[in-house]
Amino acid sequence: MKSIVVVGSVNLDLVCTGKRIPAPGETVTGDQFQTFHGGKGANQAVAVGRLGYPVSIVARVGDDEFGGRLRMGLEDAHVDVGAVGTAKGTASGVALISVDAKGQNSITVVPGANGKLLPRDLDKALPRLRGAGMILTQLEVPMETVEHLSEIAERYKVPLMLDPAPARPIARRALRRVTYLTPNESEACTLCGTAIGDLTPQNAGEYAEKLLKSGAANVIIKMGGRGAFVGSSDGVRTLVPSFKVRVVDSTAAGDAFNGGLAVALMRGMGLVEAVRFASAVGAVSVTRAGAQPAMPTAREVNRLLKGA
Repeated sequence: MKSIVVVGSVNLDLVCTGKRIPAPGETVTGDQFQTFHGGKGANQAVAVGRLGYPVSIVARVGDDEFGGRLRMGLEDAHVDVGAVGTAKGTASGVALISVDAKGQNSITVVPGANGKLLPRDLDKALPRLRGAGMILTQLEVPMETVEHLSEIAERYKVPLMLDPAPARPIARRALRRVTYLTPNESEACTLCGTAIGDLTPQNAGEYAEKLLKSGAANVIIKMGGRGAFVGSSDGVRTLVPSFKVRVVDSTAAGDAFNGGLAVALMRGMGLVEAVRFASAVGAVSVTRAGAQPAMPTAREVNRLLKGA
């Protein structure tokens, strides 16, 4: 069984919860403060591991007190950390997260050691990457690293899943090497050059068409409680409904989705069926607090699928 390899960020999440997220210049009193292991790369790796599929991560942590803690958290989730390096003289990445009473969040990320994950680190991990069944990555590491990774994936014919988050433009040459592009609504708008908020379930197909024309083989637009729109170069165009659950914290729901999608595809599901499975993974994750602690097991996901 070929493993899934994640290339991406590892952070410590500092999470404040309160009735609402403060406006610019405003101070509000929160209800609770907690720390969680996070980072989009680590979150996706943990999502895969919790679902019982072999996974490793190529990443960097700092030489501060957080670094060892973050590495240990990955190991506890059954993630192979053999390619997690330490950036000397650099702090580990952190994310400052505010969560309101409805479970919506606002996030500020300080990359730290994640900004030190460079193309040469991928070259060192080449045996791991070329032997992968699928590679997952995001945009919380340098763009030059993501582009180099896309070249490696293309060279060795390894499917590449790109979560284009945080939202920013991506070179078309890199998009052409992407097998599965998984933007959320704001990221899809950024990639298509439209105003944030313009995308709806009714016009999601138009966005998928534009992104397919940019080069990605398959596009899955994640719209939270409004479902996920699937577009593929094979002609699939469909909206997969979301699962109705009580939202506690939406942090890392998209990462849970991507991890679930990768596992489902590696286990042989068709694209639409895999997106439904991924939607269930994301749905379970939002019913509890935190990023990595919220990632569900396969048993929890299957329970939701059977009850739907």
